[in-house]
Formats: sequence, structure tokens, C-alpha cells
Amino acid sequence: MNASNLQRKLSYKEKIIFRVKKFNRKHKALSFLGLAYAVISITSYNFLFYFYSNAKRFISLACILLFFVSSSSFSHPGMSFDISFDSDMNIDGYSGDSAGELSEVIDYESQAELSVTTVDESLLEEAMESVNPDATEAEHMISDNKATLSEILAATSSASDEEESAEADFSENVTEEIPLSDTVPEHSFSSDDWQIVLINKQHPIPEDYKVSLGTINGSMRCDERIISPLLEMMRAASRDGANLIICSPYRDTERQTMLFTNKVDRYMNGGMSYMEAYNLASQAVTVPGSSEHQIGLAIDIICDGYSSLDEGFADTKAGKWLAENSYKYGFILRYPLGKEDITSIEFEPWHFRYVGVDAATVMYENGMCLEEFWNTYVN
Repeated sequence: MNASNLQRKLSYKEKIIFRVKKFNRKHKALSFLGLAYAVISITSYNFLFYFYSNAKRFISLACILLFFVSSSSFSHPGMSFDISFDSDMNIDGYSGDSAGELSEVIDYESQAELSVTTVDESLLEEAMESVNPDATEAEHMISDNKATLSEILAATSSASDEEESAEADFSENVTEEIPLSDTVPEHSFSSDDWQIVLINKQHPIPEDYKVSLGTINGSMRCDERIISPLLEMMRAASRDGANLIICSPYRDTERQTMLFTNKVDRYMNGGMSYMEAYNLASQAVTVPGSSEHQIGLAIDIICDGYSSLDEGFADTKAGKWLAENSYKYGFILRYPLGKEDITSIEFEPWHFRYVGVDAATVMYENGMCLEEFWNTYVN
């Protein structure tokens, strides 16, 4: 399996939108330049692609015109070729209704062949300003959709004595857990392992995949098997002065489908074709069936004093702590900086995915994303 094939290559339009998004985030005051660049580039591309896709038609038309010019008496006034393009059949031979119908058919065909779709520029501007899929979908500002360590502990079914015992033995447990990667000296992993299941646009959720959900807090849920390591990671971060806040864990298929369909419909109503609307919508909302949030193994993390899902989280104390320590508890930074060409997702310092301590350690030590890990270590 080739890591470069795990994601499709970005189209020209998607590359333009990706570059402009990056430019607009760094130079917000000059975002109008980014928008102008995108509009001009995409319009020029559509114009040139139109001529490219109709090359045979235009070549045929040019040949006909060349033949007409070369054989016309206007081109050779001193010569007579006795060539006429007048047909014995003329429209006078048709009744009024038939002639009108024929004229309408010709007119409709010419309009269908030569028309160029006009796209609402406001939609392009919206796409330039849209944030990453997680930031679009995660309603982390609503109190019911985020939880601190104390709130999660209060919501768990474990008795308080067990929590205190787990806290007291935490250092010992972590010391025993980190070296787990040494138990797999050949670094060989099975594709059937639920912890490392690969979910993206090219590898949707298997139809027979079973999600075992557990409650984090209130209506917030995730795979019940990752709650324990999640709590361990939050406790360790808290002791180091980083107060993590969990938001937007599990999302059901119905909600994901509704968000994506609404986005596609909006773009199509603005003049885009279905494929153009689909590709643009997939950059703002994760395609249903290809989100790790739908299997409960992904979580978004914010912290006290920083509640935005953007690249700035990487510079916070919590963001730095997670980047350096999350692998010890089986979590990885799913979409790291510099891997955008492989993941097809922009840098998301808030998005973490559980893969197990063994796999997380290998990825951390080798600077890999999940797609590269699959290409190298998964059988």
C-alpha cells in the first residue's frame, strides 16, 4: 500500500482554495487579495478548461471556416468556382409551427453547448473564509458539548475511592504503560486492530463496524475503551499545569449527513455543478462515513483561556503539552503540520485520535501520520 495513494490528489481548484485559506489566515487584513486571486484563477481555469474540453469542436469549426473562406468568391473575386452552400431544402417548405419548433430546437442546442455556468462569487468568498471541518462541526462553545476533567470524573460510574486509588497509582501505571511499544519489537500491526482503523475519504467506515459508546459527560460520548486512557492523560496534563477541556467527541451519522447535504445544496443553488459542490463542501464539512468522530475514537481538545479550534491552539501550554506527551497515553495528533499532502486535511493541533500506546509511540518517534504508519507497519 502506498501512502500517497491513501488520499486522492488535490485538484487545481482545491489547491487554489487551500493556498488562499492559508494566506487569509496569515494576512487577515489582505484577505481581499486572496479572494481576488481565487476568483481570477478559478475563472481563468474554467475558461481555459472550456476550450480544452471542446478542442475538437473548435478545430472542426475552424476547418469549416477555412474551407468557406478559401472557396468563397469574396476571397477570389477573379475566379468562379460555382460552389454554393445553398441547400435545396429551406425553411419555407415547413409550416409556420414546424419552422418555429425547428428554430427553437436549434436555439436551445446552441445555448446548451455554449453556455458557461456563472457561480455566485459570495460562495467562493465563503469557502475562502470557512474553517476546517472540525471547527465547522464542533459546537464547543455550548456548555453541554464540552467537559473538564472534574466534570468527566463526576460523570463516570466509578466510585470515588477507585478514582483516588487510580490517582495515587497513576505514576506507576504510566511508567508501566509507556514501554508497551517494546513488546512489539518488529513493529508489526494487524489491519484488524480496532485501535488503528484507518478512516478518511478513501477509507470510509466499514459497514460492519461496531461502535461501543461510553458516556464522558452529559450527552457527550466516545468509544468506551478510550475513556480510561483519556482520563489518565487529562490528569497528567493537569498536574503539569495544563487544564484540558474535551469537546465534540462522537458524532452520529445522521448529523454528519445533514451538515454535508446542506452544504452541497447551498453550493449547487449558487450555480455549481454537483461535483464542484461536493468537492468544495468536503473541505468545509467531513464527508459522511469518513469522519473519525463517527467511530468515537477522535476527540477535539481546547483549554482554559483558549476555546477556538484553530492553529493558535498549538502555541498554548496545553497544545504544546499534548504534542509532546499524548502518545504516552495512546493518542496522536491526527493531522500534523507538514503532512497536509498526505492527509488532505490542514494542520489541526486540537484533533487527537486514539490508536493505542504501541502505535502512537511508533508514530511519534518516526514523525509519521496515520496514513504513513499504515503504509509501513500494518499487515
